Amino acid sequence: MSTVTHDIVGKLWNLCNVLKDDGVTYHQYVTELTYLLFLKMAKETNTEKHIPAGYRWDDLEAKAAPDRLEAYKLTLIHLGSHGSRLVKEIFANASSFIRKPATLSTLVAEIDKLDWYSARQEGLGDLYEGLLQKNANEKKSGAGQYFTPRPLIDSMVAVMQPTLDDVIQDPAAGTGGFLIAANHYLREHNDPDSWTEAQQRKYRRNTFFGMEHVQDTHRLALMNLMLHGIESDPDAGGIHYGDTLSPEGEALPKATLILTNPPFGTKKGGGLPSRTDFTFPTSNKQFCFLQHIYRGLKSGGRAAVVLPDNVLFEGNVGRQIRADLMDKCNLHTILRLPTGIFYAQGVKTNVLFFTRGETDKGNTKEVWVYDLRANMPQFGKRTELKRDHFEEFEKSFGKDPLGFSKSLKKRKETGEEGRFRRFERSWIAERNDSLDISWLKDDSDTSTEELPEPAELATEAMTELEGMFEELQAILAELGEEVEA
Repeated sequence: MSTVTHDIVGKLWNLCNVLKDDGVTYHQYVTELTYLLFLKMAKETNTEKHIPAGYRWDDLEAKAAPDRLEAYKLTLIHLGSHGSRLVKEIFANASSFIRKPATLSTLVAEIDKLDWYSARQEGLGDLYEGLLQKNANEKKSGAGQYFTPRPLIDSMVAVMQPTLDDVIQDPAAGTGGFLIAANHYLREHNDPDSWTEAQQRKYRRNTFFGMEHVQDTHRLALMNLMLHGIESDPDAGGIHYGDTLSPEGEALPKATLILTNPPFGTKKGGGLPSRTDFTFPTSNKQFCFLQHIYRGLKSGGRAAVVLPDNVLFEGNVGRQIRADLMDKCNLHTILRLPTGIFYAQGVKTNVLFFTRGETDKGNTKEVWVYDLRANMPQFGKRTELKRDHFEEFEKSFGKDPLGFSKSLKKRKETGEEGRFRRFERSWIAERNDSLDISWLKDDSDTSTEELPEPAELATEAMTELEGMFEELQAILAELGEEVEA
């Protein structure tokens, strides 16, 4: 992020203080700011044709201060059903958290004062993503659960090497980070000006697909994609509002590349997902998403997926799904991620890299595990995760995003003390198909320290209490009082 963008992001973020008296949370503030920024940025980028006349930025600004809040609320309602598809989706069910006319007037005035010329030069997409990152880093907002660190996203995209021929999908799109990074990689490694008309059409209509089931997050994603130049075609790509674990998810087209960080945990209220096409029904969301992903890949399609540790070792249906994955796909690489890189500090995660086979049997012959968790810093606000931390992993991964056997033979095991090792499928099968594999002694991990048995703790506590009681008896005896035990 450039200095100019960083400065504007800081000023926009500080405007949240204006809303504190109205009891607005950080996440609500970013949503509110999205409505206002959409109107302002449409003016700055000369795209106001998508917004009905009378409901644009200048119309809002022209209102008398006491009447502006009421006009703004009517604008939100009107744009939820008028204008282009993108406008209607961003303002779907929109409502304002602002309660005081003076608060809105302050926001409008401060937004208008920003250096929008410089912001356009630097890239409005980077500015907006900077806001989303601020929100994710603010633990009270809870937004970190869907904001994957950008260095991790960029590393996953780099080793997967998206091409113009790809159909790229994120079934748990969040704010669109993976699709935006894939788009950036595509444009950086190609010359868009040289694309034919057919390639341009393919790029716009049949390259980026996603689904997000939280409406507020969906509107942030649409705004993010728009500002990064990814069009949302009404009949083609883009991020759709819906639940991937419902029949809506079955409508996502088969992909050649899936990049995602699906939600962890169990389905709200328990029970199974409403999709009926999963071979192994389960209420565990990450196992459901994993099934969607490897079932949703075309033959030869590849995936890079962030998943928590329990996916690697859970028994029963978990073991069945892992076995099915290793049959249908070549699960060639697992990256054990450092702890603390997501807002929930204790969450331990991995990236699984796999390629769908030509057949549905015996595709995984060996699994390479790269341990980037053991003896790593405690990441957080003090120690920031950077792209440099993935440099050695990317070198070890190699140049082939498919992980075919000929490229795997070029990989080098780093031995007992190194971070990269190979494990035969037969050895994994002997361990009940557990993929929770580690070999490095982690000097930074204090979670494995032996704790006393509960019985020992109880005995120690009783001994201490008896000693205190005896001391009390002695003191009272000196005072000439008798104490009965």
